[in-house]
Amino acid sequence: MKSMSIEALKAGVADGSIDTVVVAMTDMQGRLTGKRIHGQFFIDEVLKHGTEGCNYLLAVDVDMNTVEGYAMSSWERGYSDFALVPDMSTLRLIDWQPGAVLVLADVQWLDHTDVVASPRQILRKQVKALADAGMEAMCGTELEFVVYKDTYEEAWNKGYKNLIPVNQYNVDYSILGGSRIEPLLRRIRLSMAKAGMTVESVKGECNFGQHEIAFKYSDALSNCDNHVIYKNGAKEIASQDGYALTFMAKPNEKEGNSSHIHL
Repeated sequence: MKSMSIEALKAGVADGSIDTVVVAMTDMQGRLTGKRIHGQFFIDEVLKHGTEGCNYLLAVDVDMNTVEGYAMSSWERGYSDFALVPDMSTLRLIDWQPGAVLVLADVQWLDHTDVVASPRQILRKQVKALADAGMEAMCGTELEFVVYKDTYEEAWNKGYKNLIPVNQYNVDYSILGGSRIEPLLRRIRLSMAKAGMTVESVKGECNFGQHEIAFKYSDALSNCDNHVIYKNGAKEIASQDGYALTFMAKPNEKEGNSSHIHL
C-alpha cells in the first residue's frame, strides 16, 4: 500500500483537516487496541518518542479480563507499560472517522527490545527468518462476515439470539442479494481503498446475510496489517449505518465465516 507521508500528516494537522491520530497495536485476539492522540501532540511528541500502553493488553481474554500464567504481566509482577512505537509506513487516512488517520505500532519494552508476545513482533521475526533464507512470504486473506439489521446494542440486549440477517436466504454469488446491502458494502469497499488497500471484489455467501470482500495479496506484514484494519473498520462503518457485522467463525448453526489464508 501507499502510505501517507509525514509531510502530508503535518500539512493536514496545520490546515485542520486532520486532528486525530489513532495509534493501534494488535492484541492476542486480533483486535486493534491503543489510543487516539491529538494531531499536534502526535507531531510534537509521539512522532519522536512513541507512546505507551499497559502490558496487560497482551495478557487478557476476549472480555478483557486478566489471565493468570503470563510471565510478562501479572498481579504479582505488576502491570507496567510497554512502548507503542509507530511504524510510519502504515500511516493512512481512515475516512470513516472524520479528521482521523491511523498508524500501527510495534510493541517494545522501555529498553527498546521487542515484546515477543506481540503478534506483530512474532510476524516480523518470521518474515526476517524467511528473508535470511532468501525467501519472501506473500499473503492474501478472504474474510467472510454476516450482517444483521440489529445494531450492536440491540444484539447485546437480545442476548445475541433471534437476530435479523440482512438477507434471509442463501445469496451465494447472488447479484440481487448483494444489491440489498450494497450501500453498506460499497461504503466499506471505498473506505478501505482510501485507506490504501487494493479491493478486488465483493460477493454474497451461503449463510443468511453473509458476504465477503476480497483484497489483492501483498507481502505478509502489510497484508496482515490491512487484515486487522479492515476488520475493525468494517465493524465501525456497519455500526455507523445501524447494522451489526460479525466475522465470528460460527455465529449460528448455519455456514460459518471462513478466514481463507493464501500463502
